[in-house]
Amino acid sequence: MALQGSLSELSLPDVIQLVSVSGKSGAFHLVKGEEQGKIFLKDGQIIDAFIGNLRGETAVYEMAIWSSGDFSFEPGESSAEVTVQRSNANLMMEAARRLDEWRVLSRRIPSLDLVPFFSPREGQDQVTLSPQEWILVTHVDGHRSIEDVATILRWSAFDVSKLLFGMITSGLVGLREPEEDQDGGGFHAGPSPITLLGLAEKIRTVAIDVVGPGGEKTIEKQYAGACTSIERGGDLGVIREMVAQNSKAISLLKGAEVAAMFDEQVRPLLGGIDEGSS
Repeated sequence: MALQGSLSELSLPDVIQLVSVSGKSGAFHLVKGEEQGKIFLKDGQIIDAFIGNLRGETAVYEMAIWSSGDFSFEPGESSAEVTVQRSNANLMMEAARRLDEWRVLSRRIPSLDLVPFFSPREGQDQVTLSPQEWILVTHVDGHRSIEDVATILRWSAFDVSKLLFGMITSGLVGLREPEEDQDGGGFHAGPSPITLLGLAEKIRTVAIDVVGPGGEKTIEKQYAGACTSIERGGDLGVIREMVAQNSKAISLLKGAEVAAMFDEQVRPLLGGIDEGSS
């Protein structure tokens, strides 16, 4: 009979420890709502894991922080892939660390079903974000849940929550229940003008660094136009257009290879806006 139970009664690290000490081979099946994942063991050692778009160690950590859900162990089930290199002890130590951190994050983010939105901000204070935070804000639209954003970005929900925690603490982002304000009234459906202006400034800096002094005047003109559009209510479309104009100008001034280098450098800032907007 397969080992099975509830993660609300026995944590995943404890369950894995029970099976690994016996040196068994097989697969853990884990289910929480609509989420389903697997962790494969060979001779008691974790060798592979997946859930959604995540695979390997990241998938193990993602499931290890679950405080609810069901598990079952199927002896003999195997995987042809080896995506985990760490020992079980190291994996579980990191999982325990993340679980402790998750308990802190959950004070402000009690559920991954909550929808992040941009809070109204008074004044014109500069928004300073890391490259990963810039990628994240381009996918916050006031409608997607934290889980949805993580899926689109192919990031773990833990990593998305960790970044959101700082934004929530600073007042840049708020959270709402999925059923609240479906029409969007009272919530910012996209980045605030201050956030967009900060993103435009970063793109301007990259463009000037790439094109050099000879093309600075053209880049500055495009940047000024983008800022004007944003101040008049423009959205992320203004940023896309600015990038397209910068790339075209750089191609004319420096050639296609330099333009491609610019595109490569700004892509992390945009975080795949167009792919995520569908």
